[in-house]
Amino acid sequence: MLLTIDCGNTNTVFAIWDGTEFVATWRTSTEATRTADQYFVWLSSLMDLTGIYADITDVVISSTVPRVVFNLRVLCDRYFRCRPLVVGKPECLLPVPPRVGEGVRPGPDRLANAVAAFDRHGGDVIVVDFGTATNFDVVAQDGAYVGGVIAPGVNLSLEALHQGAAALPHVDVTRPEKVIGTDTVACIQSGVFWGYIGLVEGITARIKTEYARPMTVIGTGGLAPLFAQAEALFDIIEDDLTLHGLCVIHDYNKRNGIKEQA
Repeated sequence: MLLTIDCGNTNTVFAIWDGTEFVATWRTSTEATRTADQYFVWLSSLMDLTGIYADITDVVISSTVPRVVFNLRVLCDRYFRCRPLVVGKPECLLPVPPRVGEGVRPGPDRLANAVAAFDRHGGDVIVVDFGTATNFDVVAQDGAYVGGVIAPGVNLSLEALHQGAAALPHVDVTRPEKVIGTDTVACIQSGVFWGYIGLVEGITARIKTEYARPMTVIGTGGLAPLFAQAEALFDIIEDDLTLHGLCVIHDYNKRNGIKEQA
């Protein structure tokens, strides 16, 4: 079985792919100091609790936190007896290479999103990924990642507001009943929720105008369904887009005879 690992700035997702579907998905906080042994104890305990006894033969990793990769590689070598395929490494091939500026290295999560979006929906796509940052990834007609936009993430904005303004409390992200808040919490919730609605609408509209072709907008990340409640922001919502992209990339490298590299 294939273990896919999507390591973001805030959370890391482990998912087991059996060749047909994801049979288990688990999430933990991203900690650069977590050792390979700690990862394995946590992961094996969850497998025992859920009754999933997976024979892991291959691992593919996407990590936006370089310091975490070392311990994940040790995990793979020590406990799964394999060398992981790490997206973004020179040895990891992509179905279609990105077309960006010379020397530019797009984030591995953005590359995985582009591959997954093209695999499922074809090209001319905008992926809006709600994570620590809110990323807009543009996928060309042939499946190449060609650039995008990075904006502060929703929770990051809330935390900055709370830390920068002593009188303002930390609030949960939710859809407010009205735009005009009648108390501080409602005002903040309205500003964040409708502010990000406007952000997504405005940026996707400008991308479409600049790109000058009809485009499909895909929402992904934990908060995508929340924002989709309010407006027709997305044509499609994909909750496992990055993980699917990792599976496609792994399969592409396997079929092309590329050995997994650390």
